[in-house]
Amino acid sequence: MISSKSFSPEDTLIGWIGAGVMGTSMCGHLLAGGFPVLVCSRTRERAEPLLDRGASWAETPAAVAGEADVVFTMVGYPADVREVALGARGVLTSARPGCVLVDMTTSEPSLAREIHAAAKERGLDAVDAPVSGGDVGARNATLSIMTGGDADTVERLRPLFGLLGKTVVHQGGPGSGQHAKMVNQTLIATGLIGVCEALLYAHKAGLNPETVLESVGGGAAGSWSLANYAPRMMHGDFAPGFMVEHFIKDMEIALAEARRMDLSLPGLALAHELYLALRAQGGGRDGVHALIRALARLSAVDWTA
Repeated sequence: MISSKSFSPEDTLIGWIGAGVMGTSMCGHLLAGGFPVLVCSRTRERAEPLLDRGASWAETPAAVAGEADVVFTMVGYPADVREVALGARGVLTSARPGCVLVDMTTSEPSLAREIHAAAKERGLDAVDAPVSGGDVGARNATLSIMTGGDADTVERLRPLFGLLGKTVVHQGGPGSGQHAKMVNQTLIATGLIGVCEALLYAHKAGLNPETVLESVGGGAAGSWSLANYAPRMMHGDFAPGFMVEHFIKDMEIALAEARRMDLSLPGLALAHELYLALRAQGGGRDGVHALIRALARLSAVDWTA
């Protein structure tokens, strides 16, 4: 039987798999909250900042799960989630009864349901809990966390989620968190086109983009993307908080789900095509706000200058 007891630093060992841009910050908040952490990533080097702060190292996801009470995963692609959870050296091969697997990767709703069913067969539980807020939200612990799975398990996890984000909403059964994230990504994808086009318009009209932002940022046109990405675009800072190639993956998941539901999303399809162009131009590992480069090329605008 799966416990109904909440998780606390005194009696909970956290497993963390994935030490990327966001995962490292998120895991660091759990360490700062007093939780002992056992970490695993593709290379130990990526995990060094966490090891320096007191985390312990494990060689495989199975080794993490053999000891941990809660295992978080924050990896790149659905294939990575499948390998980490269901693979030959995955979490479900060695997790003890009562362990909870929390996948915070943006992944496929169908995979979340599959993992949840496989976990239940082993006396475990699984929650899909993708996040929004990017690298800034991860660093500042202000993420929005969208959860899918059993409601009582989500409630038990709230002390942990509370260290990672400001908004935690249970969306429904397994896979529902991932569906909510697809809503989020659709909003961002189409919204970023507007941010890029607005800045290009200001540039071509001879306006100062910074003063334009002062006028429009606090009104009806304001958005998180405008406030956080537009300044980076203006200063030519395209370092990834969230990489283009990962965003393309997310849009492809959303478009596949839309086709399954017989739903037409032309705006999302357009954004997907524009990001494919950006990747073809060499921007696959830039931040998603590098979209302005692809759109600038359409009008022969040298955005670098």
